[in-house]
Amino acid sequence: MSQQVGRVDTLFLHETGEDFLVVVERDGERVFQAVLELQETDAGPRPAKFRIKRGSSEEPRDPSQFVELARRASRIRISQQTSKGRRRELQEMLDGYQLEALVVRTCRYCASDGRYSPITEDTAIKTDREHICPDCARRELERELDFSASGRLTGAAQDRLEDLLLETQDLDRISNLLAGGLDPDLTKFDTVSATTDDVDLVETSTLDLHPELQRRVEDRFDTLLPVQSLSVENGLFEGRDQLVVSATATGKTLVGELAGIDRALKGEGKLLFLVPLVALANQKHEDFEDRYGDLLDVTIRVGASRINDDGNRFNPNADVVVGTYEGIDHALRTGKDLGDVGTVVIDEVHTLKEEERGHRLDGLISRLKYYNEERSNRRDNYDGAQYVYLSATVGNPETLAERLRATLIEFEERPVPIERHVTFADGREKPDIINKLVRREFDSKSSKGYRGQTIVFTNSRRRCHEISRKLEYAAAPYHAGLDYGRRKRVERQFGNQDLAAVVTTAALAAGVDFPASQVVFDSLAMGIEWLSVQEFEQMLGRAGRPDYHDEGKVYLLVEPDCVYHNSMEMTEDEVAFTLLKGEMEDVLTRYDETAAAEETLANIVVAGKRAKRLNDQMIGEVPTKHALGKLLQWAFIDGFEPTPLGRAVCRHFLSPKDAFRILDCIRSGTDPYDLVAEMELQDEF
Repeated sequence: MSQQVGRVDTLFLHETGEDFLVVVERDGERVFQAVLELQETDAGPRPAKFRIKRGSSEEPRDPSQFVELARRASRIRISQQTSKGRRRELQEMLDGYQLEALVVRTCRYCASDGRYSPITEDTAIKTDREHICPDCARRELERELDFSASGRLTGAAQDRLEDLLLETQDLDRISNLLAGGLDPDLTKFDTVSATTDDVDLVETSTLDLHPELQRRVEDRFDTLLPVQSLSVENGLFEGRDQLVVSATATGKTLVGELAGIDRALKGEGKLLFLVPLVALANQKHEDFEDRYGDLLDVTIRVGASRINDDGNRFNPNADVVVGTYEGIDHALRTGKDLGDVGTVVIDEVHTLKEEERGHRLDGLISRLKYYNEERSNRRDNYDGAQYVYLSATVGNPETLAERLRATLIEFEERPVPIERHVTFADGREKPDIINKLVRREFDSKSSKGYRGQTIVFTNSRRRCHEISRKLEYAAAPYHAGLDYGRRKRVERQFGNQDLAAVVTTAALAAGVDFPASQVVFDSLAMGIEWLSVQEFEQMLGRAGRPDYHDEGKVYLLVEPDCVYHNSMEMTEDEVAFTLLKGEMEDVLTRYDETAAAEETLANIVVAGKRAKRLNDQMIGEVPTKHALGKLLQWAFIDGFEPTPLGRAVCRHFLSPKDAFRILDCIRSGTDPYDLVAEMELQDEF
């Protein structure tokens, strides 16, 4: 046998019942394993039987061959798991042959499987009964994942858990994490530090505002915040167009407000303050009404007017018009006179990159500029409008500012640090974990005396109600399906700290003003689409307000191997680490055939033959010739004039596909209610 084995680096001995397991290694690889039995002799313990293991069988060999192997070994090691009495027996046997052996701490799992695996204080992984080696701990973790994660976890998530395993050296703590545990030392992914740029703050007393606005601003603030100061220093009150990019709660909204209210009070044109969502429009309308209603007429124009244009509380002669993108665009598409516009503030301008709404915002900006330029050309005493674009998250601010022909005001301060946490749970476990997080946060108070409150983001209205019902502390659902009065009641209760949590869909992501200290992601999907890095950053930015909290907390509750729709290519655990490590996406509007046709049609309705000029000044590249060809083919235009069909399609924001579906239903005599049901079902499908 010695001729076959050759050099022996390590001979390892481990107690297995009445026998000893012998493992022979060379260059870190197992050569073979055997079974050794000892017997007591006059000279002390000696080898009695020696059997080589071959698969499930054992081949008897002369016991002297064990002694020969032991003499050839560079080192002999005895497992510490061997009982003291049996260790003493082995030591006496080896001493009889003048062989030395060390007792080493080894992994029992490896030894039982015929492997020699020494462990040290730095490498030992604790389990509930003993310490094992990192490789066996990883295998045990994989078995846990097979049970708790539907049999699969992505590389990024598994790497995260394995890193935590090696860092903590405690398998039970990691298992607890997989079972929905909330050990903050394990769930914590990172901390996004608070940052402060060195900016010379502008004193409000030095501003040259309308006297009434000047008084109110000085009553509220002694100095402007950094982003506001940067904007003022870079020409805000000289009428310069600006793209203001700054984190949530840094005060960028006041930039547009000051410029617009000042010009409105001085008779230099009304303020249009545009937002993507009705909930935001309602809130901003209420804010402006409360703050300036005694000085200026404030009105609202939202997207509901696309269906029933009954005025919608809209006063086109008002000094301040708060509107949704679609609400104001509908006014332009239907030829409403908006009067002299002094300032256009477009909040959440990163909406330009969204697949469904991005091209409509791009077209709206172009149509608004055309409207104001045409009005300025016709009126000697009107100089056009100033444009202020606001966003918390833009991946390519310099490029976007250039395309918008605006001065970039970028301020990267984060007012409070944000801790970001990741834990794993399936959909059934998530409400219980959310309940623990909400309770823990609401039971704490900041140094400023405010209780911790939570925004929970999920991906459906039904889930909003399901989660809010399961929370022990006062909570409420909040989404676009609730009526205005109920949403306002929730906002008021949250502001008064009567609610520990709100559970919401996308309605809050764009910036409805809830001073939350904690954000919890029940889902990383928005409807049936995964969140983008930009949307994710926008949503987590709701955690932590400088006037209320010392820090913000963000928890991602990740369901391994989960998708919410069969069109999703990634799973939730893959998405989680993509978002946490991701680069901010560029804001760029992309045009497919449908989007190009829709915006070209709207530009023809508004500007006729000058539609190409509007297309050319849009952010995205619009294939104008192809779009015109399609519009002619579909009979939406006749030359550069919209047909009655084209005008109807335009004013109701219909895609060509929806327009033809409606036409087919009308021609086949489908009842209007059935037509609506058919469209809803098609969209759902």
